[in-house]
Amino acid sequence: MILTNIEECDRYESISPLFKQLFDYVRSHDLLNMPIGRIEIDGDRLFINNSDPECVPQEEQRLEVHRIYTDVHILLEGHERIGWSPLSDINSIAVDYDTEGDYMFYSDAPATWFDLTPGQMLIAFPEDAHAPIVGCGKIRKAIAKLKIEK
Repeated sequence: MILTNIEECDRYESISPLFKQLFDYVRSHDLLNMPIGRIEIDGDRLFINNSDPECVPQEEQRLEVHRIYTDVHILLEGHERIGWSPLSDINSIAVDYDTEGDYMFYSDAPATWFDLTPGQMLIAFPEDAHAPIVGCGKIRKAIAKLKIEK
C-alpha cells in the first residue's frame, strides 16, 4: 500500500507503464468536473471509476481485496477514511471471490485507518485488504483500476 499526495505521483511511475499512463491522464484532466461513471483510458487494462459515493460508518464497512487489479483511490472532494490490513493477517471471508467483479470481502476489522483529504491518493495492491468510503455524507473520488500484468 502507498499513501501519498497526488503531486508526488511521478515517484511511482516506474512500478508499471500503466501507472505513468494513469498519472499523465490525471495531471491533464479535471476529474472533479468530469461526469460520474467509467472513464476508459486503455480498455480493461486501465480505467477510472469516477464516483460520488455516500460514505458508510466505520463499523459497517468491510475489507475488500482484488486479484486482477491494483486500485488507486484518488480523493477529489470531501473527507474519506480508509481501513487497511495486510492480506496475510486476515482470514474471515464474508463474501467469496467474485471473478467477474474481481473482489472478495472479509469480516476482519482493519488493522489501521487512514484519513484522506482532497489531493491525496491510496494505492492498494492485491496484498492490501482495504475498507474505503468510510465517513459521513457524499464524497467525490476517482478509483483507477490497473490490470496486473504478469
